[in-house]
Amino acid sequence: MLEKNKNIVKAMLKQGKKVSGAWCQSGSPITTEILAEAGYDALMIDLEHGPGDIMATIHQIQAMKGEVAIPFCRAPWNDFVQIKRILDAGVYGLLVPYVNSKEETLAAVSAVSYPSDGIRGVAGSPRAAHYGNNSMDYLKSSNEEVFLMTAVETPEAVSHLDEILSVGRLDGIFIGPMDLATNMGYFGNPKADEVQKSIRVIEEKVISSGKSLATVAGTWEDAKEKYERGYSMVFFFSDTTTLSSVARERLRMFRESFS
Repeated sequence: MLEKNKNIVKAMLKQGKKVSGAWCQSGSPITTEILAEAGYDALMIDLEHGPGDIMATIHQIQAMKGEVAIPFCRAPWNDFVQIKRILDAGVYGLLVPYVNSKEETLAAVSAVSYPSDGIRGVAGSPRAAHYGNNSMDYLKSSNEEVFLMTAVETPEAVSHLDEILSVGRLDGIFIGPMDLATNMGYFGNPKADEVQKSIRVIEEKVISSGKSLATVAGTWEDAKEKYERGYSMVFFFSDTTTLSSVARERLRMFRESFS
């Protein structure tokens, strides 16, 4: 169970532990509840590619209540207004997409931090601050407890990675393999040799920096190999694509048996 105002996943990562992750991409509180009850450590609500909005996000976080899962969210963009609303909903881990420079990283840091460390608006009324019920506990701890990672999805981000990693408040890097491959000229093909070379560069730099390294995996075998390479957090299940994969496989088995 989540201890109020404490981010268990961030503590696990600081201790060098591996974190299990799953995507909540459908906007559904029911699938979110299923994944929370399954026992995943971090559940990533997807507001970049998913259909949800702030109310759907709140419903999904409410569906996790009482379970070990910590609510993470992929923001639609590096926008301080949207990030403020996401955090006020009660998210404890934030993934900011398409961050390509130190300046953009500092903007994300500023967006997640209350003054004087940043520009996040202060209010005791939102869900994150318990609707005014002893809000100061949350307000005083949030800058420390919110986990922030940015996505490396372009050659520009790779070339500026040393500068990005120099930002102390940044907790981790997420490798977005599909976008990285596509932006390198290999549309939807992260297995291309040049893409894999870039991924190895990112891995080496992030791991040596002491920050957390995260990514996505389509299968458990892929996830296990990434954990063994030094990744600390892998999102290896999705309430959309994994369901789709299982559905196709079961139908294939049916047709092989009875067609």
